[in-house]
Amino acid sequence: MASKDQPAPPVGTAIELEPLVARVLADNPSAFTLHGTQTYLVGAGSDVAVIDPGPNEDEHLDALIAAIGDRKVAAILCTHTHRDHSPLAAPLAQATGAPVIGCAALALDSIGPRGDAPFDDSYAPDRVLADGEQLKGDGWTLTAIATPGHTSNHLCFALEETGAMFTGDHVMGWSTTVVIPPDGDMAQYMASMEKLHEREDRIYYPAHGAPVTNPRQLVRGMIGHRRQRERQILKQLGTGAKTIPELVQAMYVGLDSRLVGAAGMSVMAHLVDLETRGTVCSTNDHWRLTD
Repeated sequence: MASKDQPAPPVGTAIELEPLVARVLADNPSAFTLHGTQTYLVGAGSDVAVIDPGPNEDEHLDALIAAIGDRKVAAILCTHTHRDHSPLAAPLAQATGAPVIGCAALALDSIGPRGDAPFDDSYAPDRVLADGEQLKGDGWTLTAIATPGHTSNHLCFALEETGAMFTGDHVMGWSTTVVIPPDGDMAQYMASMEKLHEREDRIYYPAHGAPVTNPRQLVRGMIGHRRQRERQILKQLGTGAKTIPELVQAMYVGLDSRLVGAAGMSVMAHLVDLETRGTVCSTNDHWRLTD
């Protein structure tokens, strides 16, 4: 797996990664996006699919239109609706006449804690793909793979002709994925990881970070990492009730201060999963092992 120290690809330039795949990096780097969102163009013939158009920035729109050239855009595909992935879908559709296809729009219940602050509430797909549903173009076939967990509406897309998988934020090329309740679900995330591990994809193209050339090995390691985090939580709670900040402090030594909140949400996701399984419970924000 590549590290956060990997060199940044050029912003706004179409880079061919293999004959059917090109990448255009948006200029939106952050602690959560590394160098920015990577939009992928799939196809080498008369038409292309655009995967994860990215943030609504004029410079990125211009870069994508330049990369598309005179080819038809058969579809604009979104893996999920975080604001670094889908907001440019509508402007790109207006510019090209292409339909917006892929994940479902995400609307959370307004009762209880909100988890939709980073979501794109303007996203309105023309068509939602179900698990296993395919989209075909000139020399390419993309299959939707439902991978809930990071978000409940997350899809990956498998390029059947080459064995490549576009993994959005479900598997990234530089970091583990953040799972934030109430929409993010650790049990679903783990089930989706097992689902990918059963496949034999050749390479992953994530929305953030370098291509993953050892997919099954990486997924196996990520599953092990999550199980290790769960064991850490149980070990900490074995010494008495703890708050989430106390667990984060004990478990994430040397963590970048910008990521403390995300780490807390990830711990919360594990705790919610463990609570559902009857292993832990909470009182006044203090978590403990069940009797």
